[in-house]
Amino acid sequence: MPDYTPISYGSTDGLVLHARDYPAAGKPHAAVRGARPLAPPLPVICIHGLTRNAADFEEFAPRVAALGRRVLALDVRGRGHSARDPDPDNYNLKVYAGDVVRLMEGLGLARAVFVGTSMGGLITMTLADGRIDLIGAAVLNDIGPEIAEGGLARIAGYAGKPVSAAGWDEAAAVVRDINACAFPDNGEGDWLQWARRAFEPGADGNLAPRYDPAIGRALQEGKLATTSPELQRAFRKLAQERPVLLVRGVLSDLLEARHADAMRQAAPRLRYVEVPNVGHAPMLTEPAAFDAIAAFLATVP
Repeated sequence: MPDYTPISYGSTDGLVLHARDYPAAGKPHAAVRGARPLAPPLPVICIHGLTRNAADFEEFAPRVAALGRRVLALDVRGRGHSARDPDPDNYNLKVYAGDVVRLMEGLGLARAVFVGTSMGGLITMTLADGRIDLIGAAVLNDIGPEIAEGGLARIAGYAGKPVSAAGWDEAAAVVRDINACAFPDNGEGDWLQWARRAFEPGADGNLAPRYDPAIGRALQEGKLATTSPELQRAFRKLAQERPVLLVRGVLSDLLEARHADAMRQAAPRLRYVEVPNVGHAPMLTEPAAFDAIAAFLATVP
């Protein structure tokens, strides 16, 4: 039995979107007998990277739920169990942020802690630019308002390009070829687990990535800039008005050390942790990452 409840919700433009809902461990308790239960801590909303899906958090989310927080792991439109958009132009940060707003409104959530990996962090910053009221705190996982050209080029080399695998071992080889530079310590079992998160049976009986290939169109057409004034402004606003933890993989080719240094200089209160021998992007279950996140969450209502 899964340790989450699958939920569906509708976007403003009629797509059916999906998320995993992990209940918080334990129940709110009364500080004094007869008193009202304490308000539950803010829920955590986890948002994955460009070609990934909610399954990326299948180990991280239960561990956070065990700390007493409800966790929602999203399938961004076009990924996982969420519907594919017939208009690829809608695969953009503002539309994604609008989908998050829709989810929170539907569930009656006034505020949440956001954990954003790569694209998920960009979505979080975009949300902060217009709806900072929805964000109680944020964890930016290996992402910032500026992206390294080399990392962006590497992602453009595979995102959205046709891929097919005859079986799970072949799918595992695909994800290993793409990600071995970022996870040099992974073994065959790790790659197989990754493949089962990233692939699904296609109509032809072969395995295919669990995302709409059209999500990579902007990358293939060179339309994604490494930074923008909007993202720079959004990061400064987020870091100035809310607690933020930045997680960086030491081997990352997307968030280089110079980018992290610039973020820390622009936001002196920014909390920071590096994950050794991992690149883009940490899974957040690594001891350095999870311990930092647990300590960070302990300071957030």
